[in-house]
Amino acid sequence: MNPIVLFFLGVLIYFVRKAVWNGWYTVRPDERAVITSFGAAARLRGNVEATSDISDEEKARYQYPQVVVKGPGGPYFKWPWQEVHKVSVATQSVDLTWDPTKSQSTIEAVTKDNLTTGVNGQLRYRVSEKNLYPYLFGVASPLEHIMGYFIAVMRERVANFTDPKGQSLMQPGEGGGSATESSVDLSEGVSINDLRKNLPLLNHYMEEQCRAAVDRYGIELDAALITSIDPPTEVDRALSAINSTRNQVAADISTARADAEQQITMSSRAVEIAKNNAEAEVAPLRELASRLSNIKASGGSNALQAYLRNMKAPLYQRARRVVEVTNGNGKSHDAASHS
Repeated sequence: MNPIVLFFLGVLIYFVRKAVWNGWYTVRPDERAVITSFGAAARLRGNVEATSDISDEEKARYQYPQVVVKGPGGPYFKWPWQEVHKVSVATQSVDLTWDPTKSQSTIEAVTKDNLTTGVNGQLRYRVSEKNLYPYLFGVASPLEHIMGYFIAVMRERVANFTDPKGQSLMQPGEGGGSATESSVDLSEGVSINDLRKNLPLLNHYMEEQCRAAVDRYGIELDAALITSIDPPTEVDRALSAINSTRNQVAADISTARADAEQQITMSSRAVEIAKNNAEAEVAPLRELASRLSNIKASGGSNALQAYLRNMKAPLYQRARRVVEVTNGNGKSHDAASHS
């Protein structure tokens, strides 16, 4: 057979195999696909709009085109000069220690006290279906980039953490929260204690800082979970001793305050009881004075003398003897002794 015919026959068989046999593909429900022709992806009109609060400079830098995305289904057909790029859009998790260039068991960070501590946790993320271009064609390893960015932000926040009273980690006015400072808080002042106490707030800050990753790398950060902050063993023992001492002091102060408040409450009640007893003793006297004033006002002195005489009659009946006392003016009054 003619060699030229054989050559064209081989080319035809190769083309048929590449175009027909290998030209069909499917996309799973948790996948999306982008087709490139000679390395160029099919694009839609316009660019992807930024969804996070990034600066105008970054918006100009990260202007990515919208690409045609193949949804779940199939079979789809592609030509031999086309290539299929499949991406999983399911939510995935990765440890903070993940690094394709080295093996590590923890992420080291330096606190404001110049203590080297280990940080562990996880990131939950998913690829943005609306912004696949930067994930596929923007950088060689987008997950590695976002992990490096996240760890850099985390180390910066750990090194500058100065919020022991649970105030917002953001700039003044961003969080909208204000913390009420307690008069005594002996558990603060040590950066590792402050970080452990504010892990939810730290995680929230990290999530806010990494929201721009969807515009930079096409990855949506679902959650940042810093689960543990573990200093070296010798530092941890020293911190345990400090915390035990401070907790004991705080307990003693709380007990003293409770005793003082109890004494104040008891003194207030004692004063109130004495005041009520005095008012109870004075009330009959006030009633008697009011009655005598009314008798004198209505009947004069004679009526008052008659009232006094009537009041003395029961006393005379119970007296064993009556003594009449005369003063220098010739007036006399009786003094009775009762049995």
